[in-house]
Order: sequence, then C-alpha cells, then structure tokens
Amino acid sequence: QVQLVESGGGLVQAGGSLRLSCAASGRTFSSYPMGWFRQAPGKEREFVAAISRSGDNIYYADSVKGRFTISRDNAKNSAYLQMSSLKPEDTAVYYCARGPFYLSDYVRMSDDRNYYDWGQGTQVTVSS
Repeated sequence: QVQLVESGGGLVQAGGSLRLSCAASGRTFSSYPMGWFRQAPGKEREFVAAISRSGDNIYYADSVKGRFTISRDNAKNSAYLQMSSLKPEDTAVYYCARGPFYLSDYVRMSDDRNYYDWGQGTQVTVSS
C-alpha cells in the first residue's frame, strides 16, 4: 500500500494562491495516475484534477479550469496542485489519491470510486 501525505494548505485571501503537494511512498509512483479531490463541509467529495502516469493526460473540473494546475514529478514521487485566483467556494479539505495504472480517460479519472489510496487531507480556507 502506498502512503500519501498532503501539505501546503492554509488560510489565504480571495484572489490569492496556494500550492499543494502530495508526497508518495514507494518506488512505483510513476506507474499510477494521481488525482486531487476536495470536500467542503456538508458536501460530497468532488473531483478537482487528475494527471496520468506520464503526465500526458490532464483533466480538470470546470469549476477550477484556468485557475488550478496539476503536475507531477516522478523523480520526487510527488504530485502538486497549484491553485491561483482562489475563491471562497474553493474552501475545503483537499485530498490526493492514487488510482490503478489503467486509468486514463476523464470519466474514470474524475470518479473517486476508482482511487484506492488516499492521503489524510489538507485544509484550504479562502477568506472573502
């Protein structure tokens, strides 16, 4: 089992930026797609962004497209989520997750049921 540890969350004013990191244990990080999801209080967990094993396929939720950028560094066993132009509605706990190697299309990569390793989450709070 892979352990995932998120970091980089915090309190930021609307319009600001944050960069989330997800550090993975193990030596096979490059073999798996990675996703970012978030859950706001009282709401279901929702898809934010996902990146394929090689980084060739990248997907975003419409709500973050143009503001967030997902990336990965396989040499560092890490994935990142650069968040800019943050809005109060981006406030949530953000989770990174690892999926099986075969995930590559938007439909499956945006479905949290397809991911089996999850981090503990990092809180992002955007004040107005």
